[in-house]
Amino acid sequence: MCDSKPHTWQEAFKVLGIKYNPDGTLNREIQIPMVDATPTADPKQTNQLALSTDIPLSPYNKAYIRLYIPSNTPTGTKLPLIIYLHGGDFVLFSASTVIFHEFCNNIAGQFPAVVASVEYRLAPENRLPAAYDDALNAILWAKDQALGVGGRDPWLEYADFSRVFIMGSSAGANIAYHVALRALDFDLGPLKIIGLLMNQPFFGGLQRTQSELRLEEDKYVPLYVCDVLWSLALPQGANRDHEFCNPINGGSYLGRVKRLPRCFMKADEGDPLVDRAMQLVHLLQSYGVPVIYQFNRGGNHGMELLDKAAAKNLYDDMKEFVYSTKPTQNGCGHGPNRCF
Repeated sequence: MCDSKPHTWQEAFKVLGIKYNPDGTLNREIQIPMVDATPTADPKQTNQLALSTDIPLSPYNKAYIRLYIPSNTPTGTKLPLIIYLHGGDFVLFSASTVIFHEFCNNIAGQFPAVVASVEYRLAPENRLPAAYDDALNAILWAKDQALGVGGRDPWLEYADFSRVFIMGSSAGANIAYHVALRALDFDLGPLKIIGLLMNQPFFGGLQRTQSELRLEEDKYVPLYVCDVLWSLALPQGANRDHEFCNPINGGSYLGRVKRLPRCFMKADEGDPLVDRAMQLVHLLQSYGVPVIYQFNRGGNHGMELLDKAAAKNLYDDMKEFVYSTKPTQNGCGHGPNRCF
């Protein structure tokens, strides 16, 4: 199906604020502020929700973990461990970008939870599956922490390694889905991944969905920009029906889908990607995976990053999912499903 309005790569690059450097790397011109970790309490902040610190993940690249704990850590109880993957369409942003740093501060402080936010490599300098590899290394790092390999980080003493969740937004939700499938091939004991949370996942495909056509010129994720982003992120020569982009095709993953843990899916009617999320929910359900879904009227892609009320609703729904998911839970999940 043809798009109604032609666009150029140059237009997409301008929207994204990127330019190619002579060596093929990107110059990312739109700079949302990045912030340092805050490993100690700031006496000037009376409402500081969480502390954070950076931990190198690999000696071979710049991947790292930004680890968060609540400012007021509870005594006598362990907290769920959430491995978080930030958004940015595989091409932009960082775990230290202020909007994602604050998101993790809020998750750690309000749930409460221990949060490990992954700084993964970006495309096109590092095309997929590089981000999946970094996310998997974060899970293996968490396993080593559970085992105490090389000594456990003191902040991980607050974590319950039998209650581990993988969480992501937009491209981060795509990464969360794929790394959850990859992790099934590993013996992660004593680590137990018991839940997968996906907020407005970034998927695609060659055949346009109704929501993509309806919102083709969307203000936040216009279709032509998504197409360019996939061209930058996918392996060379791959198209949008590659399994990294279109999970319904499945590729090598379909045999593993039925082994996924309980899932949470949130999407919005005003997001061009909403039909992709619906398709994935139907796929998961067809394999018997327990799914709690929230499909809301209105909204837009990334709305929780700019709208405090939307952010609170998302925190509340995710918190309910995390704290209602038990290590031994299986079968057909039940919960406050919503569909517009």
